[in-house]
Amino acid sequence: MRKLMWFAIGFAIAAVIGMYLLWENLYFFASGMAAILLGVSLLLLRRFPKLRCTAVLLLGLVLGFLWMFGYDSLYLSTARAADGEKLRLTLTATDYSETSDYDGVRVEGYGILNNKPYKMIIYLPKAVSVSPGDTITGRFDLRCSLPGCAHEIEYNRADGVFLTAIGGAALTIQQAESLPWYCYPAVIRNEITSVIDKTFSPECAAFAKALLVGETDDISYETDTAFKISGVRHIIAVSGLHVTILFSLVYFVTGRKRLLTTLLGLPMMLFFAAIAGFSPSIKRACIMHALMVLALLFEKEYDSATALSFAALIMLIVNPWTVTNVGFQLSVGCMAGIICFAGKIRDWVMARKHLTSLKSWSRKIANWFASSVAMSLSAIVFTTPLCAYYFGMVSLVAPITNLLTLWIVTFVFYGVILAVLAGLLWLPLGGVLAYVTSWGINYIFLITKWIASFPLSAVYTSNPFIILWLVLCYGLLIWYLLMKKKRPLEFGCCAALMLSVALLGGWLLPQRDACRLAVLDVGQGQCIVLQSEGKTYVVDCGGYSDTMAADKAASYLLGQGISRIDGLIFTHFDADHAAGAEYLLSRISADMLYLPNCPDEDGTSEALRQREHISVAQNLQICYGDTKISLIPSQTAISDNESGLCILFQQGNC
Repeated sequence: MRKLMWFAIGFAIAAVIGMYLLWENLYFFASGMAAILLGVSLLLLRRFPKLRCTAVLLLGLVLGFLWMFGYDSLYLSTARAADGEKLRLTLTATDYSETSDYDGVRVEGYGILNNKPYKMIIYLPKAVSVSPGDTITGRFDLRCSLPGCAHEIEYNRADGVFLTAIGGAALTIQQAESLPWYCYPAVIRNEITSVIDKTFSPECAAFAKALLVGETDDISYETDTAFKISGVRHIIAVSGLHVTILFSLVYFVTGRKRLLTTLLGLPMMLFFAAIAGFSPSIKRACIMHALMVLALLFEKEYDSATALSFAALIMLIVNPWTVTNVGFQLSVGCMAGIICFAGKIRDWVMARKHLTSLKSWSRKIANWFASSVAMSLSAIVFTTPLCAYYFGMVSLVAPITNLLTLWIVTFVFYGVILAVLAGLLWLPLGGVLAYVTSWGINYIFLITKWIASFPLSAVYTSNPFIILWLVLCYGLLIWYLLMKKKRPLEFGCCAALMLSVALLGGWLLPQRDACRLAVLDVGQGQCIVLQSEGKTYVVDCGGYSDTMAADKAASYLLGQGISRIDGLIFTHFDADHAAGAEYLLSRISADMLYLPNCPDEDGTSEALRQREHISVAQNLQICYGDTKISLIPSQTAISDNESGLCILFQQGNC
């Protein structure tokens, strides 16, 4: 069975190389190079039988490159050819329309090009209401998201969306006479969220919707940040955890009868995956659970590593771009860590002298504790580098938070399901069950926000020494695994000592300069950090995403150990300069605000003035030591930009 695992690993390596390093014209060439290596390994196979796994891996590599070449040539070539074209199409909506960041609405749907179906994000120019199954006819400006095209959009490809359709003014929208079968999940999901909104309080409703159907739009920035810092963001991103909880319920209801579990469990998992939008982590978990159920039914051996490899292989065959999805990478990395290390960590914990002597219920509780610790620690082995790369932070308290919260997530999940089912029958009964379930939700909020508020709950890769610390830790881990006599305590002490040095280096780094000016990469917008003589001022906080700008600024400051700044200065109140300020102030305290006297259409200045413990300065010069920051107002009011502040930062002769 492990041959399938090695084949899938080779196929996945081909997908990673193909998606990140190659383009369509080189897939066939890469396949030829891999085929040469495969031929060499086959020639050496008789002499070196241990090369069998290598040969299978290379076979997966060859077929992986060939598959991507065919996928690109036969399917994606049509999407590339449509890039920039204006075509008359009839598109079908598969979900409800929602307000877009631009004028108008957006809706998910699909259309037919050259007899090939394509998922699309459809933008409509006016505020119209579109429901699942409705058809939209008119001329659309098509934009392809693939590399090399004029409008490359990375985050859509992994979901199988390679085209964006922007509608013109003359569009005809026709309501569906009967609902297509593939639109039922969207309708049911909308009904579920409607019941949750009616039965739960707003904050608990946001959590319940995220937990059950993966809808995170209503989660507040502060709550989402707390979940990230405390290392339990996976709770509100529908993942394999939720599928496992659901399957445990099915297993209990069916009395562990194999045939009944299969007949009830497989359709229910498919239904849940459809409701949750078939995210990569959900698909991975469903495939693995389906293999486990079928193995039990036919009394076959179930191998977790092979099941994980098979699930990843199926998903990459359907869409090779899935390998670029962050959720897919985290899901596979989490499971790989659990498969490799969870059993060994649990056995090591249970082998402690004070645990081996326990009897009956005490030993069961100890075993649960050991399993929970093992799952939490093993899950982060492969996901920590991914979190550091994608999110710029590493949670140091994730194992503790998981231990304190995951036990109640199961009960909350079942409580939300019961509240929704009861609410569909009789709303007051759903409200009662929602009230009871909200106690569990509030407990999760309390724990995550409390732990996230601790100093050093997370460390940030904006500190270059943290990156070096991670590299050294993984080098130390490899050395530790190769040792015959394992000493976990020594490994932990070394990692903690290196972390202390890294944090000290991050704090000392800005101190060696008389003054520093850092321009943070926030895209279309501005966020600048001024530092000198132990004081820190931030100028503006806005970009193409409000929360992203706040995260960039907070990560940069917290990476230096700065949780309080001396002042936040605004040049003007346009969204790309000021919209992220409130989010930033929810994570970083400020002693003083410096606001310009210019138009403020969004009411940003008024919201900032109402924040507690912050004074609004009226002076136009900030002086301390050899530093002077001059705030120079405009003499005109032509527009927001021209009427904003100009800032002169002086330190000594600089």
